[in-house]
Amino acid sequence: MPNASRTRRFLALATDNWPARGYLAVVAASLAVFLYAVYLSPDPGFAAIWPYMTTAPLSILAFLVPTPEWDSSLSWLSPLIFSAGVALSGLVNAALIGLLTRALRTGTPHPTA
Repeated sequence: MPNASRTRRFLALATDNWPARGYLAVVAASLAVFLYAVYLSPDPGFAAIWPYMTTAPLSILAFLVPTPEWDSSLSWLSPLIFSAGVALSGLVNAALIGLLTRALRTGTPHPTA
């Protein structure tokens, strides 16, 4: 099962250090605020800006996902599709943060001159 091994390695990169975990907590909080504003608030306004900002630059991919029309019976699905895209973007960004953290920890020591 090489695919499961890749998934585990990817998730380990995204969750095995504190900077990546902190970033994922910020992404989760921004998604919670977005979902609260969309489903429970009378006027969501610009609630989607927070998930976009926390997961930039990969959140631009969320613009590419087609959304159903608001007057259709599937209008409740659009925020969930957006949230899934933002969550995936957040995981990729957290994995990149994990790679950077590992590279900085295992870097070669520089002599003081």
